[in-house]
Amino acid sequence: MKQGTKQSGKQSGQETSIPPIPIQNGWTFIRWIVFACVVGFTIGVIGAGFHHAVLWVTSFRKAHRWILFGMPLAGLLIVWLYHVSGMERDGGTNLVIVSVRDNAPIRLRTAPLIIVTTIMTHLFGGSSGREGAALQLGSAISAWVGRIIQLDDKDERIIKMCGMAAGFAALFGTPLAAAVFAMEVVSVGVMYYAAIFPCLLSALVALITAGALGGHPEAFLITGVPTITFVVLIQVIVLGILCAFVAMLFCWIFGNVHHLYTRYLPNPYLRIAVGGCIVSGISLLIGTGDYNGAGMEVITRAFVGNAHPAAFILKIVLTAITLGAGFKGGEIVPAFFSGATFGCFYGKFLGISASFSSGIGMVAVFCGVTNCPLTSILLAYELFGGARLALIALACAVSYMLSGYSGLYSAQKILYSKMRAEYIAQ
Repeated sequence: MKQGTKQSGKQSGQETSIPPIPIQNGWTFIRWIVFACVVGFTIGVIGAGFHHAVLWVTSFRKAHRWILFGMPLAGLLIVWLYHVSGMERDGGTNLVIVSVRDNAPIRLRTAPLIIVTTIMTHLFGGSSGREGAALQLGSAISAWVGRIIQLDDKDERIIKMCGMAAGFAALFGTPLAAAVFAMEVVSVGVMYYAAIFPCLLSALVALITAGALGGHPEAFLITGVPTITFVVLIQVIVLGILCAFVAMLFCWIFGNVHHLYTRYLPNPYLRIAVGGCIVSGISLLIGTGDYNGAGMEVITRAFVGNAHPAAFILKIVLTAITLGAGFKGGEIVPAFFSGATFGCFYGKFLGISASFSSGIGMVAVFCGVTNCPLTSILLAYELFGGARLALIALACAVSYMLSGYSGLYSAQKILYSKMRAEYIAQ
C-alpha cells in the first residue's frame, strides 16, 4: 500500500513538473527574431516606396485621362519584360502559394518585375489591386534571404510566409490579418502554427518601417452599427448568403474570362493588347475613372452610403479582363471594392445601414473568394474596429460555408470539408 502511494506521488510529481526550455528552442527563437526583423525591415522599405509610387501614378492618371489610350502598348511592354527576364510562365500569387506549400523556387527577379509592371498597370488604367505585388515581392525577397543564410527546407517555407505577411502589412497596415493570411491561405483547413511568431513579428516590423516612411494603415469609419437582436441576426445571415453568391460570381467570371483568353487568344502579346483595348474602351464609354486602378476612393465612398447598383459587377468584369489579359496587380482590393459597393447598395433593402453593410460586404466577399475566415475577421477588426465584430464574423462564416470549393487562387488546396468535419484533400 505504501509502495503504491509512493509511486503514485512520483507519477503525480512528474506530471506537474515543468520541463526546462531546451537550448535549441531558445536559439531558434533568437534566430527567428533576427530573420523576421531583417525581412520585415527590408520589405517595409520597399513596400513604402511601392505604396508612394502607386499613389503618384494614380494621381497622374486621374489628371490625364488620355493615358488610357496607352494601355495596349503598356501591356506589350509588360509581356516583353517577362519574356526577356525568362519569367513567361510566372504564376503570380499561385506561384507564391506553391512556393510555400511545396518549397518550389521563387526567383528574386520576381520582386522588381511585379513592382514595375503593377505600377504600369495602375498608371495606364488597368483594374487591379496591389496586394498581388505585395505577396510576390515579399515572398521573393524573403526566399532570397533564406537562400543566403542557407535555411533548410522547412525554415525556408516559414521565411517565405514571413515575407508574405510583411508585404501585406506594409501596404494595408493590418499586421494581425497579414500574419494569419500567410498561414491560412496556402492550405484551407490547415494552419502553419510554427510560423505564427516570425510572421507576426515581420508584419509588425514592416508596418512600423512603412509608417516611418510615410505609409499609413487603411481604416474605415462604420456608422449605423445595430444592436444585436434576433432580427439583426437574420438580416446579417441573409447578407452573408448574398455575399457568398457575389464571391462565387467573382470566381466564376475570373475563371471563364481566363478560359476565353487562352482559347481564342493564345498569343500573349495579342491577348494583352486586346485586353488593354477592351478595358480602355469600356472605361471611356462609362465616362468615369472609378473602375481604373484599385478604386480605394470608391470603397471609402461606400462607407458613407454612396455606391452605384452596378459598381460591384463592373469592377469584377474589368478586373477579370485586366488580369486575365496579362496585366499585373492583385484581386483582393477589387474583392474589397465589389463587396463594399454591393453591401452599401443592397444591404439597405435588408434594413441594415449602408455603412455597416459596406463593412460586412467588404470582408464577407473577401472571405468567400480567398477561403480565409480567420483572416477576414481580423481584417474587420483592424479596418473597422471592434464594433459588433461578432455580427461581421457571422456574415464571414456564412460566406465561407456557402461560397463553394473554388477561389481566386487555383493553387490553393482545400483539405477539409466546409460542411462536415472530414478530410477531403481537394
